[in-house]
Amino acid sequence: MSTSTSPDTQLRLLAVHAHPDDESSKGAATMAMYAASGVEVMVATCTDGSRGDIQNPAMESAPHPKRDMAGARRLEMKQAASVLGIKQRWLGFVDSGLPDGDPLPPLPSGCFALQPLERAAAPLVRLVRDFKPHVMVSYDENGGYPHPDHIMAHKVAVEAFDAAGDPERYPGTGEAWEPIKLYYDRAFSPERFRALHFALEEAGLQSPYAERLAAWLEADAEGHTPPRPTHLTTTQVDCGDYFEARDDALRAHRTQIDPLGFFFAVSPEMQRRAWPWEDYTLVHSRIPTELPEKDLFAGLR
Repeated sequence: MSTSTSPDTQLRLLAVHAHPDDESSKGAATMAMYAASGVEVMVATCTDGSRGDIQNPAMESAPHPKRDMAGARRLEMKQAASVLGIKQRWLGFVDSGLPDGDPLPPLPSGCFALQPLERAAAPLVRLVRDFKPHVMVSYDENGGYPHPDHIMAHKVAVEAFDAAGDPERYPGTGEAWEPIKLYYDRAFSPERFRALHFALEEAGLQSPYAERLAAWLEADAEGHTPPRPTHLTTTQVDCGDYFEARDDALRAHRTQIDPLGFFFAVSPEMQRRAWPWEDYTLVHSRIPTELPEKDLFAGLR
């Protein structure tokens, strides 16, 4: 096993995402900021996104995604990575789709979410040992939201973080490398949505977050605050200067993102005033660090 944190070390960040477009809606400004500062940033995309539906009305008549959704999303991912200034690797699994119905139908045979954990994690362990990240970021146990691919992405990220440094595990996938810190992304934190909601209301603008906040308030017995999340924010990265890059990366995913939709309801300038951070939970650190943090590489620099 080898891990280096000397002053001359090239710092590296690996973000594990379920589908192409997830990297642009979760932590994109953080990645763009770090990449611009000289950190080497990589996104591991677990699936091909082939079972995604067209979410952008302007793309409903486009022939390419109807003929080859995975191919269309591959081109979108390439453009988004270029916008953010990051590298990206495909782990090679097939999108599981989002089951709908009552009862829910079974997942498609051979999809990512149905893979045995060691088979699903092996390509990521290989990537960790090759790329040698100091920091890894992924989703919490609920996948950020309970899509089967997001939940499996969480599982493989935790497995790779734990296993990549052990030379006895996953033989044949490269020389052992032990990442130092693991974070869960909190892109959809209630605190952030409340701040953006009130910023819109104060500006006399309609908020698309009202229904979501109402559901959170209903879950609170006294109706005062959103329910306490499973994981609290430990780390806020001030990356507001890169909100435009994040939005441009999102718009690159033309099949999945409506440029007039939810993600663009609050201008970057208003977001910088109301909530100029992206939020994370430090789940595991192999070095001492003091909370709260303002840097995913706190303790490593």
